[in-house]
Amino acid sequence: MSARPDPASPAGAAAAIAASGLPPAFPARAAWGTAKSLRAWQAAALQRYFDEDPRDFLAVATPGAGKTSFALALAQTLLTRRQIDRIIIVAPTEHLKTQWAEAAHRVNLAIDPSFGVKQGRTSRDYQGIALTYAGVAVNPLALRIRTEGFRTLVILDEVHHAGDALSWGEAVREAFEPAARRLMLTGTPFRSDTNPIPFVRYEADGAGVLRSKADYGYGYGEALADGIVRPVLFMAYSGDLHWRTSAGDEISARLGGPLTKDLASQALRTALDPQGSWIPAVLKAADTRLSEIRAHVPDAAGLVIATDQTAARAYASLLRSITGSAPTLVLSDEPQSSKKISAFTEGDARWMVAVRMVSEGVDVPRLAVGVYATSTATPLFFAQAVGRFVRARSKGETASVFVPSVPNLLLFASEMEKERDHVLRSPKEVDEADLLVEAERTESERDLPEGEFTALGSEADFDRVVFDGADFGLTTQSGSDEEMDYLGLPGLLEPDQMKDLLRRHQANHLSRAPREAATEQAPSASTHEELRALRKELNGLVAAWHHRTDLPHGVVHAQLRSSCGGPPTAIASADELRERIERIRAWAVTGRRA
Repeated sequence: MSARPDPASPAGAAAAIAASGLPPAFPARAAWGTAKSLRAWQAAALQRYFDEDPRDFLAVATPGAGKTSFALALAQTLLTRRQIDRIIIVAPTEHLKTQWAEAAHRVNLAIDPSFGVKQGRTSRDYQGIALTYAGVAVNPLALRIRTEGFRTLVILDEVHHAGDALSWGEAVREAFEPAARRLMLTGTPFRSDTNPIPFVRYEADGAGVLRSKADYGYGYGEALADGIVRPVLFMAYSGDLHWRTSAGDEISARLGGPLTKDLASQALRTALDPQGSWIPAVLKAADTRLSEIRAHVPDAAGLVIATDQTAARAYASLLRSITGSAPTLVLSDEPQSSKKISAFTEGDARWMVAVRMVSEGVDVPRLAVGVYATSTATPLFFAQAVGRFVRARSKGETASVFVPSVPNLLLFASEMEKERDHVLRSPKEVDEADLLVEAERTESERDLPEGEFTALGSEADFDRVVFDGADFGLTTQSGSDEEMDYLGLPGLLEPDQMKDLLRRHQANHLSRAPREAATEQAPSASTHEELRALRKELNGLVAAWHHRTDLPHGVVHAQLRSSCGGPPTAIASADELRERIERIRAWAVTGRRA
């Protein structure tokens, strides 16, 4: 097997240029836009880079815009000009290291994704290495020596991670301070915290607050106008919730209603509890939406983002009951999980369930439906998560993301096009990084003392659709005809067509509302009203049995399913629910399980 040509050699440079589509010469004002493989923003960013010839360059571009291609085109050019000898790529996760190496291979660059800091050397066949930020922190001095030994280009992917912890930032600065060139990339809003990101330039605004300064920016709004990313439909779900507080009080409330911060957090956790009816109903609705999209885009896929591994396993089990097939379950950032993601990307399976590792940077272009089933609710994480669904493949594609109907998430959804800088705040102010670290704690750290909080029951209601900053739809019960109007939106529509159809649905619902209100007392209930009443009756009996036996609600539901058979309560038929109601009543009479 022949060795890969060195891009710094004439033959290697010619091969790299041919593979990338870049022009064969790179004058100070090259016509970057003529390169077939470059998008307009990438060409403009390269033009600015070589006009200014900086040592440090920060490019902020929306997820799906093509930051990797831009960075590799820049690396090829610098190698061809002999301005650098080696490349070091730093990414947030192990999977992204491999993803970078595969992308580099496609343009004839050889990057070692398995390099270990302790080994010190890599094969001469490689032009560079890929590391994680955690890997850099293991031995920054060894990397500094390596960086000094060559004219090195350092690519810091999702550079905000260098500010995740003070030790990471110090390690990145120590390791790469001698680099000949540094390219910083990010595709998500910067947070507000007290840790400056290494090599990023900060400037004071009118109020004296230091804000990051990008050398080139390309936002979601611009990418949407250029057809590079998809528009996103946010399907928001509210519902009735019931839980017990740490003081022993039982609370009933609406998701997204006027609640204190603590109660709002407990309400969201109750909705996301897999033992309730809210999350199964939302998963079923999301799968219905995915079926509609797959009628137009056969390989379209869905992703559920869970809070922790326990929830992820439970959601996977629910999806298996709903769809009849097991989803791909990604639980940790291990080689096996990376292979699972790659297999899912290349296959045609319907669903993947993950905790965090698919939330940022991972490229699965066929993802079209998402379920935001995590209690992490910061602007940074929300943008990272939604960024997994925006990559456009063909004209007319629209992404659909199902979210809990809580004020902050709806605000993030309506402000998709808003761009934020990294703001350095005083240590006394609230640090969003701390909030994100809190949300990322391990499952064992997050376990609550017995009795502090207990989810007792939940029901889901379709609330609204958020699209292009506007709200559409009237609150209606899950499973209603009105909900189906939105779940059944065509899988391929231009943004203007989508907005027009949403307006028409809203007008139809408004015109039907008076007639429906007049018939609310009709003697015969609709199917979805009957199912909801039966679920509420069953949940009430389960709660009473819990008070009698001290068995958790989930255990009682599991015992009923084991005794009577059938699927989870949220998707059980009326006859199955009636059987369970009669069974638990029989238990109450006999004082034991029959």
